[in-house]
Amino acid sequence: MSKDKSRGTRTFTRQKDESIKIGDDIEVTVVDIRGDKVDLAIIAPRSVSVHRKEVYEAIQREKEYGNGKRPQ
Repeated sequence: MSKDKSRGTRTFTRQKDESIKIGDDIEVTVVDIRGDKVDLAIIAPRSVSVHRKEVYEAIQREKEYGNGKRPQ
């Protein structure tokens, strides 16, 4: 594991069927690897939103537009 202290980023090397834990309640497991695609399984409490980054960003933009901010 390497750590970029300026951003708090952690980098892990995992193989198929190996996991990482985030705190006590979140587990991310590598389910499959096909070429440059990786399938992940995420176990998290229902109170934690889990989205692909592009979906999360779209949700955030929708929230901003709903608050009267103009698109950039």
